[in-house]
Amino acid sequence: MFNRSPRFRILAAYYGVLLVWLGTSAMHIPDGYLSPSISLIMFLLVLPFWAVGVRRIRQTMTARNVPLIALVAAFSFIIMMFNVPLPGGTTGHAVGAALAAIMLGPEAATIAISIALIIQALFFGDGGILAIGANCFNIAVVIPYIAAAVYQAVSKDAPLGASRRLVGAAVGGWIGVTVAAFLAGIEFGIQPLLFKAADGAPLYAPYPLSMSIPAMVVPHALVASVVEGLLTALVLAYLQRSNIGVLETAEKPATAAYPVGLAKLRWLWAGLIALVVVSPLGLLAPGTAWGEWGAEELQQRGLQSIPAGFGRLSSLWGAPLAGYDVPLLGNASLGYVLSAVIGIAVVALVVWLFTVLITGTPGSRERAR
Repeated sequence: MFNRSPRFRILAAYYGVLLVWLGTSAMHIPDGYLSPSISLIMFLLVLPFWAVGVRRIRQTMTARNVPLIALVAAFSFIIMMFNVPLPGGTTGHAVGAALAAIMLGPEAATIAISIALIIQALFFGDGGILAIGANCFNIAVVIPYIAAAVYQAVSKDAPLGASRRLVGAAVGGWIGVTVAAFLAGIEFGIQPLLFKAADGAPLYAPYPLSMSIPAMVVPHALVASVVEGLLTALVLAYLQRSNIGVLETAEKPATAAYPVGLAKLRWLWAGLIALVVVSPLGLLAPGTAWGEWGAEELQQRGLQSIPAGFGRLSSLWGAPLAGYDVPLLGNASLGYVLSAVIGIAVVALVVWLFTVLITGTPGSRERAR
């Protein structure tokens, strides 16, 4: 029997209204929502994970891993362009970070996803420049590490092709994104507590914890986290059937049989190209994700005055292809496709060069062994 008490109905109504009005967020925090000091703290928090990721890649990966790492980073970039429409005119999307953790291990996944996030911020204005540390911590650290831990716990000792691994992948993706949303909600909500003007008005994000945490956690748990879990399980199921050798990367990165596995990556790259072609589907979702609004959108949603710190920092960086658009083309869909092509090319190239740089020249480690 469902709980039909008055308290239950009040809570249900509250969260229902909250969902309709707020929708969900993609967790790409723009500049202006976090104070410079919190941004610095978040950047310092992510630095050790970057160091661990670089060391892990250097110790366990070879040049033969480079195409796979580049592919995973490019996949994460493109999948974040597919917005899901939600009640209230807002949007959300999957991240691909849980899948990256399963395919590469959480350490290498942190590097791959971080590069994708940094390029999103620099080229497309998706996430702030000062907020790179926060976005990388929430998306590229929290999701991969939690998803990998849950995946390993559920699928412990199971064969690579076992269905139990699909369950672990789905649950890991769901929990990882939900926890990341919770942390982003805290980062938003502490701003009006810690940083106020002389008259008590918030300087940065104006939403208190009582609003930011439910607004982030509830929609993510019900929608975005579910999409992440299903996406992770579906791609894992495909790899189990068609290229199970790729899954040995995280299990035995230094000894996996890549000459066979990587030969089949062409089908995964073909799938990535197909996603680029249909990427304008991401434009069908109207509105903007919660917590990614500009000054004008904040005022449209009832904010009486723009916080001073927000106004000062929100225009800190002018991305050349802001909003994944190329105005010269005069067509939003073509601009979106071109942005996807540029983004994937840049992400893959940067990951490729970075991985080769820290692992040595192609074939050097194989000759040394």
